[in-house]
Amino acid sequence: MTLVVIGVFDGVHRGHQEILGRAKELANGEKIIALTFDPHPTTVFAPERAPSLLTTLADRVELLKIHNADQVAVIKFTKEFAALSPQDFVKNVLVDQLEATKVVVGKDFTYGYKAAGNIETLTQSGKELGFEVIALDLVDEDDHKISSTRIRTYLIEGKVEVARELLSRPHRLDGVVVHGEKRGREIGYPTANLGELEGQTIPSDGVYAGWLTVGIDRWPAAISIGTNPTFEGVRARQVEAYAIDQVDLDLYDKKATIEFGWRLRDTLKFDGLNPLLEQMAKDCARARELTEL
Repeated sequence: MTLVVIGVFDGVHRGHQEILGRAKELANGEKIIALTFDPHPTTVFAPERAPSLLTTLADRVELLKIHNADQVAVIKFTKEFAALSPQDFVKNVLVDQLEATKVVVGKDFTYGYKAAGNIETLTQSGKELGFEVIALDLVDEDDHKISSTRIRTYLIEGKVEVARELLSRPHRLDGVVVHGEKRGREIGYPTANLGELEGQTIPSDGVYAGWLTVGIDRWPAAISIGTNPTFEGVRARQVEAYAIDQVDLDLYDKKATIEFGWRLRDTLKFDGLNPLLEQMAKDCARARELTEL
């Protein structure tokens, strides 16, 4: 006996959390399985329009389990899978593989080839194959649906505080610390420069307050995204974090996480090193103050 909750669940935001919470209330001895898909379906249907993601797959699975899923089933989304008829999806996946006795979805749920299946067809299949369908209203905030698309837009605009409210946690990037220009170390602010961020949603250029985590260590951090315009030369966009008051860390090649709490300011081009250092000191002081709240 299983209760299956279906969705892409990118970000596992407050709307997803509400659905998972209702699933917990609806379960009557059933194991709760969150059924999700990887990669994002748009990557298969229209790769040129594929969105950046709010969570890595590993983070998504972890968050789904935190928010009431006993188990997470990940289906590899391919053209072959997308070609399944609604009937085959229900029979092969929900009934044969997951042994669903209840299926919980949002009211806008569609499935099967060309999204031909909807709540009505799923409900009819449930009556025929022995499972109950519960369709839930989507969660609104200020008369707008809480969605991964909406949160992604806020992040791209640099509005990390709004995104944090809708996610119920700071947005995070997971990567590996790579060698940069080491300019921060030369001026007294050694930074962890994150690489391997492909596919993740990177906030707009600017300076942020948040946290840097490596292994079991988590430090308050001042975070910079941009091209360091104060210095001469054309350089690639970088995501780097200075662990406040930590000057002797050796983090190269280690997996690291940056969490974005607050936006401090836009990226600016300063007239020389001294004005930059003065502003960086102010940024770190403000980041320290915010992260200690």
